[in-house]
Amino acid sequence: MADVTGPKACHTTGDASGEDLQSFPLPNPGVLPNPIVDDLKANHLNKGVLIPLKTTQEVRQDHSTIQAYITRAPTKSANDVITALRALRPEGGANPLPHLRTCAKPTDLPAHLKTQFMNDDPVGRQIHTAKSTWIYIIAGEAREVSREDIILALSGIEALGNKPFIAAITIPLLAPTSQVQAALWSSQYWPTVYRKNNPLGPHPSMVGRGTDEIKEDASLWMALAHRVALQAKAAGIGEAMGAVIVQRGENGAELVGLAGDARKHQECNGAILNNTLTHCVLRAISMVAQKLVRHEHREAGIASEAANLYYDCFQDKPLIELERQCFEQDHPNKDGYLCHGLELYVTHEPCVACSMGILHSRMGKAVFCHHMGRTGGLGSDDRSDGGGRGLGLFWRRELNWSLLAWAWERENVPQLPPIDPTTHV
Repeated sequence: MADVTGPKACHTTGDASGEDLQSFPLPNPGVLPNPIVDDLKANHLNKGVLIPLKTTQEVRQDHSTIQAYITRAPTKSANDVITALRALRPEGGANPLPHLRTCAKPTDLPAHLKTQFMNDDPVGRQIHTAKSTWIYIIAGEAREVSREDIILALSGIEALGNKPFIAAITIPLLAPTSQVQAALWSSQYWPTVYRKNNPLGPHPSMVGRGTDEIKEDASLWMALAHRVALQAKAAGIGEAMGAVIVQRGENGAELVGLAGDARKHQECNGAILNNTLTHCVLRAISMVAQKLVRHEHREAGIASEAANLYYDCFQDKPLIELERQCFEQDHPNKDGYLCHGLELYVTHEPCVACSMGILHSRMGKAVFCHHMGRTGGLGSDDRSDGGGRGLGLFWRRELNWSLLAWAWERENVPQLPPIDPTTHV
Protein backbone atom coordinates (compact mmCIF):
# COMPACT_ATOMS: atom_id res chain seq x y z
CA MET A 1 0.00 0.00 0.00
CA ALA A 2 1.09 3.54 -0.63
CA ASP A 3 2.22 5.63 2.31
CA VAL A 4 -0.20 8.34 3.37
CA THR A 5 1.94 9.94 6.03
CA GLY A 6 4.21 12.91 5.76
CA PRO A 7 3.99 15.78 3.23
CA LYS A 8 1.42 15.60 0.49
CA ALA A 9 3.02 13.85 -2.46
CA CYS A 10 0.15 14.45 -4.83
CA HIS A 11 -3.36 15.72 -4.82
CA THR A 12 -6.09 14.50 -7.11
CA THR A 13 -8.23 17.61 -6.76
CA GLY A 14 -5.58 20.18 -7.57
CA ASP A 15 -3.63 22.83 -5.70
CA ALA A 16 -5.37 23.73 -2.45
CA SER A 17 -4.53 27.39 -2.96
CA GLY A 18 -6.90 27.45 -5.90
CA GLU A 19 -4.69 29.80 -7.87
CA ASP A 20 -4.59 27.51 -10.91
CA LEU A 21 -8.28 26.60 -10.85
CA GLN A 22 -11.02 27.95 -13.06
CA SER A 23 -14.27 28.89 -11.38
CA PHE A 24 -16.54 27.55 -14.13
CA PRO A 25 -17.56 23.87 -14.16
CA LEU A 26 -16.54 21.36 -16.79
CA PRO A 27 -19.31 20.40 -19.22
CA ASN A 28 -21.11 17.24 -18.12
CA PRO A 29 -21.42 14.87 -21.09
CA GLY A 30 -23.71 12.55 -19.12
CA VAL A 31 -23.58 8.89 -18.17
CA LEU A 32 -22.22 6.35 -20.63
CA PRO A 33 -24.62 3.54 -21.59
CA ASN A 34 -24.47 0.47 -19.36
CA PRO A 35 -27.21 -2.12 -18.90
CA ILE A 36 -26.60 -2.06 -15.15
CA VAL A 37 -27.67 1.58 -14.81
CA ASP A 38 -29.66 2.39 -17.96
CA ASP A 39 -33.02 1.65 -16.33
CA LEU A 40 -32.24 4.07 -13.48
CA LYS A 41 -31.70 7.14 -15.67
CA ALA A 42 -35.37 7.98 -16.12
CA ASN A 43 -36.07 8.50 -12.41
CA HIS A 44 -32.70 9.09 -10.75
CA LEU A 45 -30.99 12.12 -12.24
CA ASN A 46 -30.77 15.54 -10.57
CA LYS A 47 -32.21 14.26 -7.29
CA GLY A 48 -31.22 14.98 -3.72
CA VAL A 49 -28.80 17.58 -2.40
CA LEU A 50 -25.01 17.41 -2.16
CA ILE A 51 -23.59 18.91 1.05
CA PRO A 52 -19.79 19.37 1.03
CA LEU A 53 -18.11 17.96 4.12
CA LYS A 54 -16.18 20.37 6.32
CA THR A 55 -12.64 19.62 7.40
CA THR A 56 -11.67 19.22 11.04
CA GLN A 57 -10.12 22.70 10.96
CA GLU A 58 -13.21 24.27 9.44
CA VAL A 59 -15.36 22.71 12.15
CA ARG A 60 -13.15 23.54 15.14
CA GLN A 61 -10.57 26.19 14.39
CA ASP A 62 -12.07 28.85 12.16
CA HIS A 63 -12.86 31.05 15.19
CA SER A 64 -9.65 30.51 17.17
CA THR A 65 -8.19 33.74 18.50
CA ILE A 66 -4.87 34.70 20.06
CA GLN A 67 -3.30 37.76 21.64
CA ALA A 68 -1.03 40.06 19.65
CA TYR A 69 0.91 43.23 20.42
CA ILE A 70 0.47 46.42 18.44
CA THR A 71 2.27 49.76 18.51
CA ARG A 72 1.76 53.11 16.79
CA ALA A 73 4.04 55.60 15.13
CA PRO A 74 3.96 58.73 13.01
CA THR A 75 3.32 57.76 9.41
CA LYS A 76 6.74 59.04 8.32
CA SER A 77 8.41 56.62 10.78
CA ALA A 78 6.28 53.57 9.92
CA ASN A 79 8.95 51.92 7.74
CA ASP A 80 11.54 52.24 10.50
CA VAL A 81 9.17 50.63 12.99
CA ILE A 82 8.25 47.77 10.61
CA THR A 83 11.95 47.09 9.93
CA ALA A 84 12.74 47.02 13.64
CA LEU A 85 9.86 44.64 14.36
CA ARG A 86 10.78 42.37 11.47
CA ALA A 87 14.16 41.75 13.09
CA LEU A 88 12.36 40.15 16.06
CA ARG A 89 10.95 37.33 13.92
CA PRO A 90 12.97 34.12 13.80
CA GLU A 91 12.07 33.62 10.15
CA GLY A 92 14.01 36.73 9.28
CA GLY A 93 11.13 38.83 8.07
CA ALA A 94 8.33 36.49 6.94
CA ASN A 95 4.93 37.85 7.90
CA PRO A 96 3.43 35.36 10.40
CA LEU A 97 -0.06 36.90 10.05
CA PRO A 98 -0.57 37.44 6.31
CA HIS A 99 -4.36 37.58 6.69
CA LEU A 100 -4.12 40.78 8.76
CA ARG A 101 -3.16 44.27 7.66
CA THR A 102 0.29 45.12 9.00
CA CYS A 103 -0.71 48.76 9.35
CA ALA A 104 -4.04 50.39 10.09
CA LYS A 105 -5.13 54.00 10.17
CA PRO A 106 -6.88 55.12 13.36
CA THR A 107 -10.14 55.45 11.41
CA ASP A 108 -9.88 51.81 10.27
CA LEU A 109 -9.70 50.31 13.75
CA PRO A 110 -12.72 48.49 15.21
CA ALA A 111 -14.94 50.74 17.34
CA HIS A 112 -13.94 49.17 20.66
CA LEU A 113 -10.23 49.77 19.97
CA LYS A 114 -10.87 53.37 18.95
CA THR A 115 -12.74 53.97 22.20
CA GLN A 116 -10.06 52.25 24.26
CA PHE A 117 -7.11 54.11 22.74
CA MET A 118 -8.93 57.45 22.74
CA ASN A 119 -9.44 57.24 26.49
CA ASP A 120 -6.02 55.87 27.40
CA ASP A 121 -4.03 59.10 27.35
CA PRO A 122 -3.94 62.65 25.85
CA VAL A 123 -1.93 61.44 22.85
CA GLY A 124 -4.58 58.87 22.06
CA ARG A 125 -7.34 61.47 22.27
CA GLN A 126 -5.46 63.74 19.90
CA ILE A 127 -4.80 60.94 17.42
CA HIS A 128 -8.45 59.87 17.32
CA THR A 129 -10.16 63.27 17.39
CA ALA A 130 -8.14 65.16 14.79
CA LYS A 131 -6.77 64.49 11.34
CA SER A 132 -4.14 61.98 12.29
CA THR A 133 -0.64 61.54 10.95
CA TRP A 134 -0.16 58.39 13.03
CA ILE A 135 -0.61 54.75 12.13
CA TYR A 136 -1.06 51.54 14.14
CA ILE A 137 1.25 48.60 13.41
CA ILE A 138 1.06 44.91 14.40
CA ALA A 139 4.20 43.89 16.30
CA GLY A 140 3.59 40.13 16.51
CA GLU A 141 1.90 37.34 18.43
CA ALA A 142 2.17 37.68 22.20
CA ARG A 143 3.29 34.06 22.52
CA GLU A 144 6.25 34.65 20.21
CA VAL A 145 7.48 38.11 21.20
CA SER A 146 7.50 39.87 24.58
CA ARG A 147 6.55 43.43 25.39
CA GLU A 148 10.13 44.02 26.62
CA ASP A 149 11.59 42.82 23.31
CA ILE A 150 9.34 45.19 21.38
CA ILE A 151 10.28 48.16 23.58
CA LEU A 152 13.96 47.34 23.14
CA ALA A 153 13.62 47.01 19.37
CA LEU A 154 11.84 50.37 19.09
CA SER A 155 14.11 52.22 21.51
CA GLY A 156 16.30 53.55 18.72
CA ILE A 157 13.45 55.26 16.86
CA GLU A 158 13.46 58.89 17.96
CA ALA A 159 9.90 59.68 16.87
CA LEU A 160 8.48 57.22 19.43
CA GLY A 161 10.14 58.80 22.49
CA ASN A 162 11.22 56.93 25.59
CA LYS A 163 7.96 55.03 26.08
CA PRO A 164 6.61 53.63 22.82
CA PHE A 165 2.92 52.73 22.78
CA ILE A 166 2.35 48.98 23.25
CA ALA A 167 -1.09 47.34 23.56
CA ALA A 168 -2.35 43.76 23.52
CA ILE A 169 -5.35 42.97 21.31
CA THR A 170 -7.28 39.86 20.30
CA ILE A 171 -6.86 38.72 16.68
CA PRO A 172 -8.10 35.73 14.62
CA LEU A 173 -5.42 33.07 14.36
CA LEU A 174 -6.34 31.77 10.91
CA ALA A 175 -7.30 33.42 7.68
CA PRO A 176 -10.97 34.08 6.81
CA THR A 177 -12.68 31.75 4.36
CA SER A 178 -14.96 34.36 2.78
CA GLN A 179 -15.25 38.09 2.16
CA VAL A 180 -18.14 38.24 4.60
CA GLN A 181 -16.05 36.67 7.36
CA ALA A 182 -13.17 39.07 6.62
CA ALA A 183 -15.50 42.07 6.97
CA LEU A 184 -16.87 40.69 10.24
CA TRP A 185 -13.40 40.17 11.68
CA SER A 186 -12.34 43.65 10.55
CA SER A 187 -15.14 45.08 12.67
CA GLN A 188 -14.44 42.82 15.64
CA TYR A 189 -10.66 42.42 15.81
CA TRP A 190 -8.38 44.12 13.29
CA PRO A 191 -8.49 44.99 9.55
CA THR A 192 -8.53 41.57 7.87
CA VAL A 193 -7.76 40.51 4.30
CA TYR A 194 -9.56 37.79 2.33
CA ARG A 195 -7.24 36.32 -0.29
CA LYS A 196 -9.83 34.12 -2.02
CA ASN A 197 -8.50 30.87 -0.64
CA ASN A 198 -9.31 28.48 2.18
CA PRO A 199 -6.44 27.68 4.55
CA LEU A 200 -8.65 25.24 6.43
CA GLY A 201 -9.61 22.93 3.58
CA PRO A 202 -10.28 22.70 -0.16
CA HIS A 203 -10.54 25.98 -2.03
CA PRO A 204 -14.18 27.11 -2.42
CA SER A 205 -13.91 27.15 -6.21
CA MET A 206 -12.57 23.59 -6.10
CA VAL A 207 -15.59 22.45 -4.07
CA GLY A 208 -17.98 24.36 -6.33
CA ARG A 209 -16.46 22.92 -9.46
CA GLY A 210 -16.49 19.40 -8.05
CA THR A 211 -20.14 19.76 -7.05
CA ASP A 212 -21.07 20.97 -10.52
CA GLU A 213 -19.29 18.00 -12.10
CA ILE A 214 -21.23 15.36 -10.17
CA LYS A 215 -24.53 16.99 -9.19
CA GLU A 216 -26.49 15.78 -12.23
CA ASP A 217 -25.76 12.06 -11.92
CA ALA A 218 -24.70 11.64 -8.25
CA SER A 219 -28.27 10.59 -7.49
CA LEU A 220 -28.06 7.91 -10.20
CA TRP A 221 -24.99 6.29 -8.64
CA MET A 222 -26.51 6.56 -5.17
CA ALA A 223 -29.63 4.80 -6.47
CA LEU A 224 -27.40 2.01 -7.78
CA ALA A 225 -25.59 1.82 -4.42
CA HIS A 226 -28.95 1.45 -2.68
CA ARG A 227 -29.95 -1.24 -5.15
CA VAL A 228 -26.83 -3.32 -4.53
CA ALA A 229 -27.23 -2.76 -0.78
CA LEU A 230 -30.74 -4.24 -0.80
CA GLN A 231 -29.58 -7.11 -2.98
CA ALA A 232 -26.77 -7.92 -0.53
CA LYS A 233 -29.27 -7.87 2.34
CA ALA A 234 -31.74 -10.08 0.47
CA ALA A 235 -28.98 -12.57 -0.38
CA GLY A 236 -28.07 -12.81 3.30
CA ILE A 237 -24.38 -12.04 2.74
CA GLY A 238 -24.34 -8.80 4.75
CA GLU A 239 -26.06 -5.64 5.91
CA ALA A 240 -27.96 -3.34 3.55
CA MET A 241 -24.91 -1.33 2.48
CA GLY A 242 -23.55 -0.75 -0.99
CA ALA A 243 -20.73 1.03 -2.78
CA VAL A 244 -20.30 2.14 -6.39
CA ILE A 245 -17.10 3.34 -8.08
CA VAL A 246 -17.26 5.61 -11.12
CA GLN A 247 -14.78 7.03 -13.59
CA ARG A 248 -15.54 10.47 -15.04
CA GLY A 249 -13.85 11.56 -18.23
CA GLU A 250 -14.33 13.66 -21.34
CA ASN A 251 -16.80 11.15 -22.75
CA GLY A 252 -18.94 10.94 -19.63
CA ALA A 253 -19.31 9.06 -16.34
CA GLU A 254 -18.74 5.31 -16.47
CA LEU A 255 -19.34 2.53 -13.96
CA VAL A 256 -16.12 0.83 -12.83
CA GLY A 257 -17.03 -1.25 -9.81
CA LEU A 258 -19.68 -2.00 -7.22
CA ALA A 259 -20.08 -4.20 -4.17
CA GLY A 260 -22.46 -4.93 -1.35
CA ASP A 261 -21.58 -5.66 2.24
CA ALA A 262 -20.47 -9.29 2.79
CA ARG A 263 -19.73 -9.49 6.51
CA LYS A 264 -22.23 -12.32 6.97
CA HIS A 265 -21.12 -14.44 4.04
CA GLN A 266 -18.35 -16.27 5.89
CA GLU A 267 -19.24 -18.06 9.11
CA CYS A 268 -17.30 -20.24 11.53
CA ASN A 269 -19.23 -22.75 13.64
CA GLY A 270 -22.36 -20.67 13.22
CA ALA A 271 -20.72 -17.41 14.30
CA ILE A 272 -20.51 -14.44 11.92
CA LEU A 273 -16.86 -13.42 11.55
CA ASN A 274 -17.70 -9.77 10.79
CA ASN A 275 -14.41 -9.24 8.97
CA THR A 276 -13.59 -5.56 8.29
CA LEU A 277 -12.19 -6.50 4.88
CA THR A 278 -15.68 -7.59 3.80
CA HIS A 279 -17.11 -4.05 4.03
CA CYS A 280 -18.63 -2.88 0.76
CA VAL A 281 -16.08 -0.10 0.15
CA LEU A 282 -13.03 -2.36 0.49
CA ARG A 283 -14.70 -5.07 -1.58
CA ALA A 284 -15.46 -2.59 -4.37
CA ILE A 285 -11.88 -1.28 -4.36
CA SER A 286 -10.55 -4.83 -4.45
CA MET A 287 -12.74 -5.70 -7.42
CA VAL A 288 -11.40 -2.68 -9.28
CA ALA A 289 -7.89 -3.95 -8.53
CA GLN A 290 -8.84 -7.39 -9.86
CA LYS A 291 -10.01 -5.82 -13.12
CA LEU A 292 -6.65 -4.13 -13.53
CA VAL A 293 -4.79 -7.36 -12.76
CA ARG A 294 -7.05 -9.25 -15.17
CA HIS A 295 -6.09 -6.79 -17.92
CA GLU A 296 -2.38 -7.16 -17.10
CA HIS A 297 -2.71 -10.94 -17.29
CA ARG A 298 -4.39 -10.73 -20.68
CA GLU A 299 -1.67 -8.45 -21.98
CA ALA A 300 0.99 -10.85 -20.66
CA GLY A 301 -0.77 -13.92 -22.06
CA ILE A 302 -1.51 -15.46 -18.64
CA ALA A 303 -4.54 -17.74 -18.71
CA SER A 304 -7.38 -16.74 -16.41
CA GLU A 305 -7.50 -20.16 -14.74
CA ALA A 306 -3.85 -19.77 -13.68
CA ALA A 307 -4.52 -16.58 -11.71
CA ASN A 308 -6.04 -16.42 -8.24
CA LEU A 309 -7.58 -12.96 -8.26
CA TYR A 310 -9.48 -13.06 -4.99
CA TYR A 311 -8.96 -14.11 -1.40
CA ASP A 312 -11.40 -15.45 1.15
CA CYS A 313 -10.44 -12.80 3.72
CA PHE A 314 -11.67 -10.02 1.44
CA GLN A 315 -14.76 -11.86 0.18
CA ASP A 316 -14.10 -9.92 -3.02
CA LYS A 317 -15.28 -12.56 -5.43
CA PRO A 318 -18.64 -11.39 -6.88
CA LEU A 319 -21.37 -12.84 -4.71
CA ILE A 320 -24.60 -11.26 -5.99
CA GLU A 321 -25.94 -10.72 -9.49
CA LEU A 322 -25.15 -7.00 -9.77
CA GLU A 323 -21.58 -7.64 -8.65
CA ARG A 324 -21.18 -10.40 -11.25
CA GLN A 325 -22.51 -8.23 -14.06
CA CYS A 326 -20.22 -5.34 -13.19
CA PHE A 327 -17.18 -7.53 -12.59
CA GLU A 328 -17.45 -9.08 -16.04
CA GLN A 329 -17.10 -5.63 -17.61
CA ASP A 330 -13.57 -4.34 -18.24
CA HIS A 331 -12.03 -1.43 -16.38
CA PRO A 332 -12.38 1.62 -18.68
CA ASN A 333 -8.92 2.92 -17.75
CA LYS A 334 -6.14 0.35 -17.71
CA ASP A 335 -3.39 2.78 -16.68
CA GLY A 336 -2.69 4.57 -13.44
CA TYR A 337 -2.78 3.71 -9.77
CA LEU A 338 -5.80 1.66 -8.64
CA CYS A 339 -8.63 4.21 -8.05
CA HIS A 340 -6.69 7.36 -8.88
CA GLY A 341 -9.17 10.17 -9.44
CA LEU A 342 -12.22 7.90 -9.38
CA GLU A 343 -15.47 8.62 -7.55
CA LEU A 344 -17.02 6.57 -4.75
CA TYR A 345 -20.74 6.55 -3.96
CA VAL A 346 -21.68 4.63 -0.82
CA THR A 347 -24.92 4.26 1.10
CA HIS A 348 -23.31 4.82 4.51
CA GLU A 349 -20.36 6.85 5.76
CA PRO A 350 -17.26 4.62 5.56
CA CYS A 351 -15.57 3.58 8.80
CA VAL A 352 -11.98 4.55 9.62
CA ALA A 353 -10.53 1.43 8.00
CA CYS A 354 -12.50 1.96 4.79
CA SER A 355 -11.73 5.70 4.81
CA MET A 356 -8.02 4.93 4.91
CA GLY A 357 -8.54 2.43 2.10
CA ILE A 358 -10.16 5.22 0.09
CA LEU A 359 -7.09 7.40 0.68
CA HIS A 360 -4.60 4.62 -0.08
CA SER A 361 -6.37 3.84 -3.36
CA ARG A 362 -6.14 7.54 -4.33
CA MET A 363 -9.87 8.09 -4.80
CA GLY A 364 -10.75 11.56 -6.13
CA LYS A 365 -14.25 12.10 -4.71
CA ALA A 366 -16.46 10.37 -2.16
CA VAL A 367 -20.21 10.73 -1.55
CA PHE A 368 -22.22 8.97 1.14
CA CYS A 369 -25.90 9.05 2.07
CA HIS A 370 -26.21 8.10 5.74
CA HIS A 371 -23.96 9.63 8.41
CA MET A 372 -22.48 7.13 10.85
CA GLY A 373 -22.08 9.42 13.83
CA ARG A 374 -20.29 6.87 16.03
CA THR A 375 -18.08 5.02 13.55
CA GLY A 376 -17.69 7.11 10.38
CA GLY A 377 -14.22 8.24 9.33
CA LEU A 378 -14.87 10.96 6.73
CA GLY A 379 -17.03 13.44 8.68
CA SER A 380 -15.49 16.01 11.02
CA ASP A 381 -18.48 16.94 13.17
CA ASP A 382 -18.56 15.91 16.81
CA ARG A 383 -19.99 12.44 17.08
CA SER A 384 -23.30 11.87 18.82
CA ASP A 385 -23.78 10.30 22.23
CA GLY A 386 -20.31 11.15 23.47
CA GLY A 387 -18.62 9.37 20.58
CA GLY A 388 -15.81 11.92 20.37
CA ARG A 389 -14.74 14.07 17.48
CA GLY A 390 -14.98 13.06 13.84
CA LEU A 391 -11.65 12.45 12.12
CA GLY A 392 -12.42 14.14 8.80
CA LEU A 393 -10.02 11.81 6.99
CA PHE A 394 -10.95 13.10 3.55
CA TRP A 395 -8.81 16.21 4.14
CA ARG A 396 -6.04 16.13 6.73
CA ARG A 397 -2.84 18.14 6.54
CA GLU A 398 -0.75 15.33 8.00
CA LEU A 399 -1.74 12.88 5.24
CA ASN A 400 -0.26 13.03 1.76
CA TRP A 401 -3.57 12.56 -0.06
CA SER A 402 -6.82 14.51 0.05
CA LEU A 403 -10.11 14.24 -1.80
CA LEU A 404 -13.41 16.05 -2.01
CA ALA A 405 -16.32 14.56 -0.06
CA TRP A 406 -20.04 15.19 0.24
CA ALA A 407 -23.02 13.96 2.20
CA TRP A 408 -26.05 13.34 -0.05
CA GLU A 409 -29.54 14.04 1.26
CA ARG A 410 -31.67 11.10 0.22
CA GLU A 411 -34.33 11.56 -2.46
CA ASN A 412 -36.13 9.02 -4.61
CA VAL A 413 -34.21 6.02 -3.25
CA PRO A 414 -35.62 3.33 -0.94
CA GLN A 415 -35.27 3.65 2.81
CA LEU A 416 -32.70 1.09 3.89
CA PRO A 417 -33.24 -1.15 6.93
CA PRO A 418 -31.88 0.55 10.06
CA ILE A 419 -28.54 -0.54 11.49
CA ASP A 420 -27.05 -0.09 14.94
CA PRO A 421 -25.23 3.28 15.18
CA THR A 422 -22.11 1.51 16.46
CA THR A 423 -21.87 -0.59 13.27
CA HIS A 424 -18.71 -0.09 11.20
CA VAL A 425 -19.40 0.29 7.50
